[in-house]
Amino acid sequence: MIKLIEKGAYLLNGTVLVEDIEKKGLPAVNEEVRAAGFKPLGWLPEDKVKDSRGTIAAGIIAAHNAAGTEDNYKIRFDSLASHDITYVGIIQTAIASGMKEFPVPYVMTNCHNSLCAVGGTINEDDHLFGLSAAKKFGGEFVPPHLAVIHSYVREMMSGCGRMILGSDSHTRYGALGTMGVGEGGPELVKQLVGRTYDFPRADVVAVYLTGAPRPGVGPQDVALAIIGAVFKNGFVKNKVMEFVGPGIANLPVEFRSGIDVMTTETACWTSVWATDDKVKAYYENHKRPEAFKKLAPSDVAWYDAAIIVELDKIKPMIALPFHPSNIFTIDELNENPRDIFRQVEKDALSKIETPGLSLNLVEKVSDDGCVHVDQGIIAGCSGGVFDNIIAAAQILKGKDVGCGEFSLSVYPGSQPAMLALVKNGAISDLMEAGAVVKTAFCGPCFGAGDTPANHGFSIRHTTRNFPNREGSKPGDGQLASVALMDARSIAATAANGGVLTSAEKYGDLLHETEYSFDSGVYEKKVYHGFGKADASAELIYGPNIRPWPKVYPLAENLMLKIASVITDPVTTTDELIPSGETSSLRSNPIKLAQFALSRKDPKYVGRAHEAQALEDERREAAENKAELSAAAKSVLAHASESDISKIALGSCIFAVKPGDGSAREQAASSQKVLGGQANFAEEYATKRYRSNLINWGMIPFIVDPADRDKFKPGEWLCLPGIRRAVRDGKEETAAWIISEDGHEKSITVKMPGLAPEDREILLAGCLMNYYAEQNAKG
Repeated sequence: MIKLIEKGAYLLNGTVLVEDIEKKGLPAVNEEVRAAGFKPLGWLPEDKVKDSRGTIAAGIIAAHNAAGTEDNYKIRFDSLASHDITYVGIIQTAIASGMKEFPVPYVMTNCHNSLCAVGGTINEDDHLFGLSAAKKFGGEFVPPHLAVIHSYVREMMSGCGRMILGSDSHTRYGALGTMGVGEGGPELVKQLVGRTYDFPRADVVAVYLTGAPRPGVGPQDVALAIIGAVFKNGFVKNKVMEFVGPGIANLPVEFRSGIDVMTTETACWTSVWATDDKVKAYYENHKRPEAFKKLAPSDVAWYDAAIIVELDKIKPMIALPFHPSNIFTIDELNENPRDIFRQVEKDALSKIETPGLSLNLVEKVSDDGCVHVDQGIIAGCSGGVFDNIIAAAQILKGKDVGCGEFSLSVYPGSQPAMLALVKNGAISDLMEAGAVVKTAFCGPCFGAGDTPANHGFSIRHTTRNFPNREGSKPGDGQLASVALMDARSIAATAANGGVLTSAEKYGDLLHETEYSFDSGVYEKKVYHGFGKADASAELIYGPNIRPWPKVYPLAENLMLKIASVITDPVTTTDELIPSGETSSLRSNPIKLAQFALSRKDPKYVGRAHEAQALEDERREAAENKAELSAAAKSVLAHASESDISKIALGSCIFAVKPGDGSAREQAASSQKVLGGQANFAEEYATKRYRSNLINWGMIPFIVDPADRDKFKPGEWLCLPGIRRAVRDGKEETAAWIISEDGHEKSITVKMPGLAPEDREILLAGCLMNYYAEQNAKG
């Protein structure tokens, strides 16, 4: 089904994948080439470095790379995209960094906080701010309920050979020939002030597709199979996934996009697909024929690694809590549900911080061995596309989802898709079956809508099933669980009244339906302001929109309270700053920060505040000769520097592998607002989280796994001479941890891979400070 080739492979004629090419020799290679119907080679490729330039990704990156070298990228993107959890902070940071006008098309969608469920007027206040910013700086503004961010970008902004940077981790448009990169807000700020996105050369991994999906198998099934094969081993981490091979021709374009958007869950950097006449027809249907061009690898292209995916062998899949990589086939689960659920519950205990809570999944198995589901959701950038909803409607036509505990909600990803589904009767079929059809909204994907009941089991065609991402609150005694499935099998389950069912049972009902895109709703409602900036326009600030608190430059020496220690194998950004209703506070950094790690370590904020209070004391004493408290004196006594004006007190966290998941910068900025100065980790789960730390002035330290047990919550860590070490380009420095009894434990901490600009940002205290310094110098 899935085969991994670690040592690389050649792709010949865009179709024939050959591993161990030197070992096989020319005759054997040509046998494979002939068998595929191509003209044999007259030679064997020898220069892998040269041939790696033959990938689609290499060509696109070269066209956007201002560095002039293949070893390092300095990318200028064609356009930018944000949603209403992130764009207020990005624009405020960009203004503080000297931005006067959007230099490239920048779309602001309103799909995450569309519903004013909490906080009174704050959601709509932020939307008004976004529209005023689009008018002032020349942006594009998509009102609430009109489209989820990635549906809109696919429909209206993608293009073959383009690169798009988005402040959402699922910024993926590879199936349309567009390399999408999801990052934290500060990386968009860099683009808005004319800087580049800097990144070392990324390996390119071929995802070689063969065959065709069997009836009932959808894009989520293929995506989950790939994620299950490559996430835990880091096979594509920070790499480019390039989809090639004869199987592409057997996939509709939206099927390809459904696979592509889930590449984020592999931890890859970005993705791109070979394009064909189906992609050409997609752009013609969306009234943008000029956006198409054929993308294909060179006749000889070298890939640093490869993944072979046999589409015809993939079965309907389910990803059980708490990660998209925790996969089984639906048939496997139905054959042995109790044992599988018991193991999932056992594994989940390490992620559940509240004693006494359990997923209670085994209770979902009836006496006859059937698995009963409480809720089905088809939504967002992965589930809410036209083809998926058509398939669900075809399965449910004339059926009844029942009036018991099970419910089904469907969210088309855009109003044009909704309009087409209304016109062709699919919406009627769904509603007549008992499904509830709602507007374009990302809420079910991150816990701002359709939160199931306590102990509820929800199956969703969305992007993630991390702990509590569906909206439950363990601190209040609540725990629910989400499994990821394809829309087809969700509909099959709904057709059986909530009994878990593979869509293969209904495969004969499925057929492609023509989609006619109507952009009229966008023409009437979207504000198109690029190139029409009006400097005289006023920004509209709601009462909850607050500026960033003052950030100070990196001190000569740091004393950091270890405010949290997380020993889970991986820590998600949802655990660092909860998603869901707390995201309504995204425009008020101080209020939002009070929820940092609240579902993972409720004591974190208190410890950080304690360190912050001591730092306020120290600063007052240094500036105004005020008397220090006994607590402050006790901590400072362990510093290597007696001059308290050269020391700063703050906080830090230790996590084994933090930062999987969302690109939301608030996972880092909330720590900074609370006085955070560093993260200590054995490794970082994603490049984007590490970048967020740097851009918010927090040093991303690496520690040896053998030193993990030295980190204890509430103890202090001393970093003498840290400013000098950062300034001088040191990659490691000495530190010590002060235990509760005053004993000092030495430790060496590393900060590898910091670019010169990264170090300048850290020295300045954050990206805003760095740009303010640059602007002051003229």
